[in-house]
Amino acid sequence: MKPIFSNSRAVVWMVWIIASVFYAYQYILRVMPSIMLNDIMQQFHIDAATFGQFSGVYYIGYSLMHLPIGILLDRFGPRRIMTGCILLTVAGLLPMILAEHWVYPIGGRILVGMGSSAAILGVFKIIRMTFSEKRFPRMLSFSVTIGLFGAIYGGGPVSFMRDIFGFQTVALFFALAGLALAGATYWIVPEMKSSLQTSVLSDVKEVLKNQRVVWTCVFAGLMVGPLEGFADVWGTTFLKEVYGFDSALSASLPSMIFIGMCFGAPVLTWIADRIGSYLAAIIGAGIAMSALFFLMLAAPISSGILGASFLLVGICCAYQILAIYKASTYVREHVAGLTTALANMIIMIFGYAFHSIIGAIVQSMGGANNPHALGLGVAVIPICLLMGIGGFVFLFINENRKIAVKQD
Repeated sequence: MKPIFSNSRAVVWMVWIIASVFYAYQYILRVMPSIMLNDIMQQFHIDAATFGQFSGVYYIGYSLMHLPIGILLDRFGPRRIMTGCILLTVAGLLPMILAEHWVYPIGGRILVGMGSSAAILGVFKIIRMTFSEKRFPRMLSFSVTIGLFGAIYGGGPVSFMRDIFGFQTVALFFALAGLALAGATYWIVPEMKSSLQTSVLSDVKEVLKNQRVVWTCVFAGLMVGPLEGFADVWGTTFLKEVYGFDSALSASLPSMIFIGMCFGAPVLTWIADRIGSYLAAIIGAGIAMSALFFLMLAAPISSGILGASFLLVGICCAYQILAIYKASTYVREHVAGLTTALANMIIMIFGYAFHSIIGAIVQSMGGANNPHALGLGVAVIPICLLMGIGGFVFLFINENRKIAVKQD
């Protein structure tokens, strides 16, 4: 695939890097509530269930904006859309700094989610416009690796900054960083418009009527709990209350999941290519994650073993990249880009479900300071993993059966 715009390859790589940095930035904003859980609950006088809603509404804004932003990226290009969305995330941080009533941070969290959706979609768009289709999984895995460094530095280091400066000062710092990133994006990213030959509505219908695409996304969504439910928010509190670790260790250990995913993105892609089956790689990753979570819930584990386990869980969390790419192979090349946007949207909306369900269970069973309640809440994650694994096993068997029929 030739670049849509006529600039040097150096510019292409700069554009790809700036998109990946935006992906890292939005990951920091995504995991910030887990570090500031007690600060936010005390500042706005809320309980665990309400905090779960606060964390979860991010995914409502994030998921619902996927389709509109995907269309806008096609119509107007990444430059203006990504810049505007970065500014939207900055606006979403302001209520946490300035507001006194709880409703405003809820609205701000939705804005952060809405703006953040342009990060991964911008990466999808830029890679498809500037690199060959064969290089798409590899370049996407590298972007995820770069982006996840944001999640890593949304753990221990942000917790350290909060302890020194306070959570509102940290939020202000990232708001100013967002303004700088928006300026850099508008300055570096060139105009990259593409013309659509068919109507958006017909393309969306084509994708959503494809049952293999829809079920792939649903099963992948059921497996998103270790990253979206545990590492993003509830992991820090779980380790502090259930395992009795101090605040710094409790904040740092879940970051191992993001570190693992940094390696997992290219590693799982390589494994899938080597064994010749993306579905088999996804199933193997799901089995490993469910086993490790059941082990963590069944008996106390040392911090060292937990760190190694979370590292492996993180590697397996990169199954999302395989699932998104696999979904895009079920459709015509013309709608492959739209399919990746819709696939990520469906998968990520499960993040809201995990936050809300875990928060509701924790609150109904005794609150965020109750180890038993936290254990029951986190238990939702491995149960859903087993459901997702079963779904992918069905897809794997069905696909192999069709291949066998064609060969006969």
